[in-house]
Amino acid sequence: RMISCGLKGVDFIVANTEKDIDYNFSKSICEYIEKKGAVCSYLKNENEYVSEKNIPKDCECIIVLGGDGTLIQTARRLYSLNIPIFGVNIGTLGYLTDVDGKQIYSALDMLLCDKIYTSTRMLIEGKVIRDGEVVFSDIALNDIVLNRVGPLRVIGFDISVNGEFLINYNADGLIVATPTGSTAYNLSAGGPIIKPEKDIILVTPVCPHTLYKSSLIFDGSDEIEIYIAPSKSGFEERAVTFDGEKSFNLISGDKLVITKSENIVRLIQTGKHNYLQILRNKMS
Repeated sequence: RMISCGLKGVDFIVANTEKDIDYNFSKSICEYIEKKGAVCSYLKNENEYVSEKNIPKDCECIIVLGGDGTLIQTARRLYSLNIPIFGVNIGTLGYLTDVDGKQIYSALDMLLCDKIYTSTRMLIEGKVIRDGEVVFSDIALNDIVLNRVGPLRVIGFDISVNGEFLINYNADGLIVATPTGSTAYNLSAGGPIIKPEKDIILVTPVCPHTLYKSSLIFDGSDEIEIYIAPSKSGFEERAVTFDGEKSFNLISGDKLVITKSENIVRLIQTGKHNYLQILRNKMS
């Protein structure tokens, strides 16, 4: 949907300090925004992770300087604030960032004075259930991945949807992705690309030991349960990872239950067709 951002808004910058050395870019953006009559600040301690306590209470927009990884980390840590995120790519080409560093100032003019769009992205939540109790839970903007750790051994698991058994896999891993994450690991594993605003959950096996290798597509309202089969080697060398950041070791008999989260992430876009432009550039 289209929103308007007034000149009196408060902006906060989150920067990848490996790409924004000494916060030179952050300082320049803050100066530009303040000259336009708005308020801007940024996280000044490079050893501190951004969290809700860093964000001003009246913040209306979070500007992320980096790539997709920086944006995903920021979204994961701040999703409960429901503040729109504006991604600026200062690294390699990213799917989630809206503009690159060369376009930032004209984009800021649109952000402050004109009209911009917000793209609503779904999150998925994963819960690890062991002996009837939830022992770990987290959310993901891109994907939740079941993978092996240690020696190269096949993982066995059963998939049920809404309480009904669907399929058994023996594979190197399993990717459960959102439409946002469809262009990440899911795409590398042969999964389809889904328009990011769709309410869909993708399940893609990684190198399955079966003739059926296609991805499974479910509605966002579906509940996906993954049962971890007993390890044939006797070693418990499996883990679940959320957006490549948080990880939890699994054991035989665990259940990983994945559902759509009640929370969302809102990404700011300066044009309706920006995603397709980025996708076209990336694929070519």
